[in-house]
Amino acid sequence: MITAKNLTKRYGEAFALDNVNFTIEAGESVALWGANGAGKTTTIRCLLGVHSFDGELMVNDVDVRRNSKKARRMMGYVPQEATFYDMSVLETLTFYARLKKTPLPRIDEVLAQVQLADHSRKHVNALSGGMKQRLALAVALLSDPPILILDEPTANLDVAAQRDFIHQIQALNRQGKTIIFSSHRFDEVMALASRVLVLDKGKLTLECPPPALVEKLGLQRWMRLWIPPEQRDSALQVLQSQGYAYRPNAHTVYVRIGDAGKVAPLRALESAQIIIEDFDLLDGELVPSEEV
Repeated sequence: MITAKNLTKRYGEAFALDNVNFTIEAGESVALWGANGAGKTTTIRCLLGVHSFDGELMVNDVDVRRNSKKARRMMGYVPQEATFYDMSVLETLTFYARLKKTPLPRIDEVLAQVQLADHSRKHVNALSGGMKQRLALAVALLSDPPILILDEPTANLDVAAQRDFIHQIQALNRQGKTIIFSSHRFDEVMALASRVLVLDKGKLTLECPPPALVEKLGLQRWMRLWIPPEQRDSALQVLQSQGYAYRPNAHTVYVRIGDAGKVAPLRALESAQIIIEDFDLLDGELVPSEEV
């Protein structure tokens, strides 16, 4: 479906991408992993044909450099944070359907697909962050493209919205969509990706299945816990007595996960009658710097 050969993007003497090579098969879900500046977003922009580049990039046998418009027609794009005009959900989709020359009846299909049918009359400014991201996904799906490209799709969403959005992308992948997404969230990569392309300073340094990231990159896995304020000190005492590395942070507590995984610290807190309002899993890059 997608092949990159010696994909290179320069800014003067600096390389944003340096001779990157990869192949993505139809129906795969592939994560682009790396720190800020690693080349994830640059790769996406090259795929979309909005960046000039050197090397070869083919999308379903279409040369992106020579025919970027034709290549883009096979891709739906969901940015990290979409910006819309002050219109209703229905008006927004109608606007984009006309731009994409998509039959208007398709709008009802995508509204149902992303679970926004009951909110079609709402103005975009009245939507939650999760609903706005679902609207961005609906726009990407209007022309029913075989490929979906997502740039940090859940970065600005709360935990519940993150889970809902991930479930929708999983469903689309099961239906046969090829998924390419950038992320720095380990839990998101584990949930969505069948393969990970690791970028570092513009170079592709590793290809592996998601579980191998922890061992190969030496990542530390953390769990973020939402605990009632009145139980916060008690929770920290329990974690300290059990020997867990933890980091308090505003309204949450980060706990490093060992070989026993997330179950062990959750059980320790549960045994002490500490209420866990919510939790999610993170990689080491996202935790506060002060460790206890």
